[in-house]
Amino acid sequence: MGDPEKANWSAWLAASVALRYGLAFASVVAAFGVARTFLYFHLPQPFAAFALTAIAITFWYGGIGPGVVAASLSALVRTFFFAPEVDLTSRIVYDVVFLIFAVLMSQVTRARDELEVRVAERTAALTHANEDLRVEIAERTRAEEKLRQSEAYLSEAQRLTHTGSWVWQAAGRDALYLSEEWFRINGFDPELGLPAWEKRLQRVHPEDRARWQGALDQAIKRKSEYEVEFRILLPDGTVKHILSVGHPVLNASGDLLQFVGSSTDVTERKRAEEALRDAQTDLARVSRATTMGELTVSLAHEVNQPIAAAVTDARTCLRWLARDHPDLEEAREAASRVVKDATRAAEIISRIRLLFKKGTPERTLVDVNDVIREMIVLLRSETTRYSISVRTDLASDLPPVMGDRVQLQQVLMNLLLNAMDAMKDVDATRELIINSQLAENEQVMVTVSDTGVGLPPQQADQIFNAFFTTKPHGTGMGLRISRSIVESHGGRLWAANNSSRGASFYLTLSVKGDSHE
Repeated sequence: MGDPEKANWSAWLAASVALRYGLAFASVVAAFGVARTFLYFHLPQPFAAFALTAIAITFWYGGIGPGVVAASLSALVRTFFFAPEVDLTSRIVYDVVFLIFAVLMSQVTRARDELEVRVAERTAALTHANEDLRVEIAERTRAEEKLRQSEAYLSEAQRLTHTGSWVWQAAGRDALYLSEEWFRINGFDPELGLPAWEKRLQRVHPEDRARWQGALDQAIKRKSEYEVEFRILLPDGTVKHILSVGHPVLNASGDLLQFVGSSTDVTERKRAEEALRDAQTDLARVSRATTMGELTVSLAHEVNQPIAAAVTDARTCLRWLARDHPDLEEAREAASRVVKDATRAAEIISRIRLLFKKGTPERTLVDVNDVIREMIVLLRSETTRYSISVRTDLASDLPPVMGDRVQLQQVLMNLLLNAMDAMKDVDATRELIINSQLAENEQVMVTVSDTGVGLPPQQADQIFNAFFTTKPHGTGMGLRISRSIVESHGGRLWAANNSSRGASFYLTLSVKGDSHE
């Protein structure tokens, strides 16, 4: 404390002592005055009673020290002013009474002081507890507000992402919690409570029900996470695609208790994927049409050859028949050649029409070697035009692959045309090598190698990007479309420069017919 504070404290303490001891004198003087007043009016003057009252007041309000002073003063006043002729024994009795009363009052005062201390301590404790409770209530209120805010944010996020959360018990598969968005996605009324397992099962599309149950049974058996995509059928006939992800909850003993997870409505994504597939199919068809348009002269020459041969053979047949003695055997052979040439022309036209045809992809078993041979025949005029020799090494035991024949034809045509473009300006041997073989993991590999200019330096990894091209009039979509088609068939398409000259494109297709559509 500073000096002014010490001075103030000392002054307050001195004033307090003076007041308490002054109370002792004042109370005894008051008792004396009342007793003298009673004596003046010839009334019984029980000074002892007044003195005891003064002593009691002093003890109660002034404390033990002033109370003792008041008792001593009362004894003196009684002795000298009200009973000077009383004998020693009576005087001693009165003094003992005052002494006993003083002792009793000191005990009462001490008990009062201790009670006040305990009350003050209890009051302070209650005040502190009340303050702590008030703080805890405020913190809990803030926590509840944050929780309500978080729940509102979560609910809004679930609504925006079309994702509902859930908890269901492993034993019996009864739902323990279903979010509001889950109810909305699955078409249940929250007011009716948590739907039973049978009702939730009935909501799954009949065609997907067994697969969905199988995924849940497997997850329960293995105590593992699961992810399953299925459809649900609402009462109004609406079909939704759902992606459900579940996480197991185990107790300390490792026993499976429940699953916690989410269900996301991916219907819009499915529709977008379907629209994207349709757009890719249309783009591939346009690319095919564009390519075929660029090959019009070559294709016309390719078709014209068998037609011209058929005309020549027909005229020969007529000459054999117009002779005086028709040579039926020669005429028959000429007619057979007409049929063969016409069939060849029809096959070429059929392949061209197939490439122009618009329709949804149809997956069937396809002989990759047949597709290679068809494309070589279709592009024979181009190889002749640019003096490109074609060499094939096709595995005879190659198993068929599951795929769309037209799309695979387009991929092979794009790769062959790219190889021809890479060689047409090269002043050296121009050779196109096509190889097919059975690779690892039950995959068919096709390799298209050329002796052209090779892949562009520092840009080899960009040739499969959309709109990237090294051709003056290229669209940059051929290889991009080809890779998309191959990947949709569960395969891969990549390229690398040859060690000597040119580049090689590698294509793998799964014999099992895996699809990523």
